[in-house]
Amino acid sequence: MTQITVHRILPMVKRFLAKVVASSDAVIDATAGNGNETRYLAELVGEESCVYAFDVQQVALATTAQKLGPLQSRVKLVHDGHENVLQYIKHPPIAVATFNLGYLSYANTGITTKAQTTIQAINAIVQSLKCGGIITVSIYQGHDDGAESSALLVALSQLEQLAVHVARYELINQRNHVLYLLLLEKLK
Repeated sequence: MTQITVHRILPMVKRFLAKVVASSDAVIDATAGNGNETRYLAELVGEESCVYAFDVQQVALATTAQKLGPLQSRVKLVHDGHENVLQYIKHPPIAVATFNLGYLSYANTGITTKAQTTIQAINAIVQSLKCGGIITVSIYQGHDDGAESSALLVALSQLEQLAVHVARYELINQRNHVLYLLLLEKLK
């Protein structure tokens, strides 16, 4: 009998990313934050590729740069909102993009991701995503701007089903289960 392991959200994100990223791919961390996903993506791509890491907070980019160490040559840190992603991508198509929505835990909690700009970014990335490419969106429902979650679900449910699959992954028996994952896969 084969054992199935149910993973928490962030390890599940890493599993999905690892299955899709090749060493030559262009990839995006749309919310650099603490730099964890940026570093992970930099480990997955090769020397000739690039991770584009976006954040509107300079403190997040500084933290990310520190976490990267020798991998920094594989990363372009972008001090801009993820809604402007296509202004910076020089090597489409994009293999993966990852979003970790909410706020930066050690910074100004009044600065949060917003539904409008996140939807704009996802729509732009879907257009430049390679066939079989994915977008992961980790959503924290517990912060004050949790309305972002509802707006995002409405917008993503309207994507063309023959072009993009959208799935939701959530551990429903976790105390304060405020985190869930949306996974988008481009079909054509």
